[in-house]
Amino acid sequence: MEIQFIDIFYPNVFRMYSSKYNIFRDLYEKDLTGLEIRGVDYKLAQNVKRIILSNKEICYHSGDYNKTLSDILVLGNFSIFKDLAKEIKAIGNEDLGFRISNAIKNIVEYDSGNIQIGNKIFSLNMAGIVGILNITPDSFSDGGKYFSKQLAVEHGLKLLEDGADILEIGGESSRPNSIQISEEEELNRVIPVIEEILKLKPEALLSIDTTKSNIAIEALKRGVKIVNDISSFDFDSNMLETVKKFKASIILMHMKGNSLTMQNSPEYEDVVSEIYDYLLKKVEIAKKAGIKNIIIDPGIGFGKSVVDNYELIKRLNEFKGIGQPIMIGISKKSLLGKSLNLEINEREMPTLAAETIAIKKGARFIRTHCVKNALYASKLNSYIENPEQLSNV
Repeated sequence: MEIQFIDIFYPNVFRMYSSKYNIFRDLYEKDLTGLEIRGVDYKLAQNVKRIILSNKEICYHSGDYNKTLSDILVLGNFSIFKDLAKEIKAIGNEDLGFRISNAIKNIVEYDSGNIQIGNKIFSLNMAGIVGILNITPDSFSDGGKYFSKQLAVEHGLKLLEDGADILEIGGESSRPNSIQISEEEELNRVIPVIEEILKLKPEALLSIDTTKSNIAIEALKRGVKIVNDISSFDFDSNMLETVKKFKASIILMHMKGNSLTMQNSPEYEDVVSEIYDYLLKKVEIAKKAGIKNIIIDPGIGFGKSVVDNYELIKRLNEFKGIGQPIMIGISKKSLLGKSLNLEINEREMPTLAAETIAIKKGARFIRTHCVKNALYASKLNSYIENPEQLSNV
């Protein structure tokens, strides 16, 4: 069973859900929110619907008596949803009531939360900046630029000097159609760089971008504090135990297929709800495994069309309901190039614009090549949301 609050005030989103639930009346309002409960027992769905209708609220459901599960859509606001959660608990289904209450809390208290990575506590009232250091010959943006140890270390230190809160080091390209390399090759690329950067800057907070638990183990042994697994442990089931053992943080991302298949005409019925459910499930598994500090990433460009990518950014706010900080990686990606007809070396300013929008929509970690620009975006958004910070300026 999944609970998701939907930004149904967008006209295209309202039309999509109207079609799913056969809503024929014109109920569209600019401040409308949708609560969707997916995969609920059909009998319970009927009871919940009766509660909602008895309070003269708007509710729809899909499914029939031949099915054991049903979906429910409630239209309203958070005040209505809070009361609904209480009444559902009162009829004896505490699990559903708790899930609704918890999702509301996740959204309402999102900006006042925090996450600890290593010895640093990140407040979610502004976005942290994750600088990208690719030690590869074939990454889409900077492949080959920092392939030697010396150049990689120099660039990594420059990203930290520019204001990166976290430096993420990757030794294997995940661009579409890239070929997987051996563990030995990946280790040879990343470990010397990790060791040298931490030797020169021991306080640096490093992340390892890998899908292989053995790579993660060697990086964590040397002082790395975060594992960014773009497969969300689908490729290597030992990743969870590895992260738990080292008491590290983990970034869980959605991708469809792998680097060879992910852009082969990816299709979704609703890209947001499908990725929401995937990440929600992965977070629950990671928590049960004993991992405390989790960041989620919808995976812009990983098995999505250009339209899908923009829809995810537009409705990024909905992922707050999962209850974990959201990371976004838009930097210089093809959605910018294809939509604006720009080559990679022309995408720095569009990257800044997209990252600024993502922060406004709820991104609290920005994975970027353009650290200085992303830092400006993060600070400006924080000042706009909390102008009192500048009272002494």
